[in-house]
Amino acid sequence: MVRGWGWAVVLAVCGVFLASWVGLRGGPGVGLAVLVVFLGVAGVHSPLVFPRSVGALEAQRRSALDGRPVVYWRPGCAYCLRLRLRLGRGARRLHWVDIWRDRDGAAVVRAINDGNETVPTVVVDGRPHTNPDPEWVRKVVRSGG
Repeated sequence: MVRGWGWAVVLAVCGVFLASWVGLRGGPGVGLAVLVVFLGVAGVHSPLVFPRSVGALEAQRRSALDGRPVVYWRPGCAYCLRLRLRLGRGARRLHWVDIWRDRDGAAVVRAINDGNETVPTVVVDGRPHTNPDPEWVRKVVRSGG
C-alpha cells in the first residue's frame, strides 16, 4: 500500500518545504502557488485519480462474468494517467489492478510483456494490449467489452 502513495507523499512534503522557503523569500503568494503546483502533481501521482483497484484474480473473475476489460496500471505512470483521463467516466466500467499493490497483477503484466512491468496493459476478451491507444479503449468500453 505504501508504495502506491510513496511518490505522492514525497512530492507533497517537498512541496511544503519548498513553498515555505519560497514564501519566506518571495512572499506568501509565490509560496502558495508553489504549494498548489506540488500538491496538484502529488494528487495526479496518487491512487486517488484512478477507480478503486481490485486484485488481479478478482479482476479476472469479474471480467469473465461481465466481459469488461482489465487494466493493469501503477501510480506515477504518465501513460496510465493519460488513459485514465481520456476514458473519463467510462473508466469506472473497467476493472483496474494496481500492480504495485498486487503481486499477482505484477506477475500477469510481466508474463505478458517479456518480464517487464509495462503499463498500462489492458486485457480485452483474454487478449492483452500494452499501452493501447486511449481512443481504441474508449470504443471497446462503449461497445460493451
